[in-house]
Amino acid sequence: MIKIKYKTELGDIIQGNSIDLLSNELKEDLKGKINLIVTSPPFPLNNKKKYGNEKGEEYLKWFIDMAPVFSELLTEDGSLVIEIGNSWEPERPVQSLLHLECLMGLVKHPKANLRLIQEFICYNPSKLPSPAQWVTVNRLRTVDSYTHIWWIAKSDFPKADNSKVLRPYSKSMKALLKKQNYNSGKRPSEHNISKTGFLKDHGGSISHNFFEMEPIDDNRDVRLPHSVLSFSNTNSNDYFLKKCREKKITPHPARMSGGLVNFFIEFLTDEKDIVLDPFGGSNTTGYCAEKLKRKWLSFELNDGYIEQAILRMKDPILKEKKKENEQPNTRA
Repeated sequence: MIKIKYKTELGDIIQGNSIDLLSNELKEDLKGKINLIVTSPPFPLNNKKKYGNEKGEEYLKWFIDMAPVFSELLTEDGSLVIEIGNSWEPERPVQSLLHLECLMGLVKHPKANLRLIQEFICYNPSKLPSPAQWVTVNRLRTVDSYTHIWWIAKSDFPKADNSKVLRPYSKSMKALLKKQNYNSGKRPSEHNISKTGFLKDHGGSISHNFFEMEPIDDNRDVRLPHSVLSFSNTNSNDYFLKKCREKKITPHPARMSGGLVNFFIEFLTDEKDIVLDPFGGSNTTGYCAEKLKRKWLSFELNDGYIEQAILRMKDPILKEKKKENEQPNTRA
């Protein structure tokens, strides 16, 4: 039986084991219909956390077995975006290869026909020092301050449009556009720069595959796409975190950055497309999809995290967005 715990016009929060449900009860209804799967599965940690995770070889098998399930769900031009952190060997100051084995197993699964389109890196110096034993206690290693994000698809040409996720121009580019003149010609790299090649204003520059959540260099502007900047997990005024504090709820400890979710939804889908998160947690994915007018499905097992997910969906911003969308277009 499918347990829908919360419902909007665009999406559902479902309680249950997502892989079991998507392999059985929901398989035929959703087969070939999902435009984007975006998720941060439980990381391969050495110690059990209460948000759930497997270890070692068990984790590897569990992870790889998801490949054919996800492949069947995706449209032919759909995408799978997975964020995963590094892992370390138990009781050793040695980084594990498990996350790389997971990637290789996923894209090489004989029944899935998946391929790695591009890797992204999310750098976040605000992360707590990890692994603590080897960073803060014995001081043998440096802080693990980034996570991997893998963009995977069934086709070499999944739906994507980088013009929808442009980042702001640099000061020098803005000056060049204003001046409408620059030193064209052949470069030492043998590139031949035309006289007008950089004079058209496209509204911003193409995004990079490196997300600098906080500046590496304080003297340089961080030029993230607006979609990333507008959903910061460090924003203390965020409705969700504020309500968690009021209700004395400990927020999910492994929330995927809303900025990243927003970026990939805008980059890889259109309005009314279907976005799925099989490990929804506090439902960042559903929240972002709702704001961007995408249909969505979010799965979660834990009652406490479902409570948080419902709390997030009561954000007044979503009601305001819905009212805006319902307003008739009066323009001629």
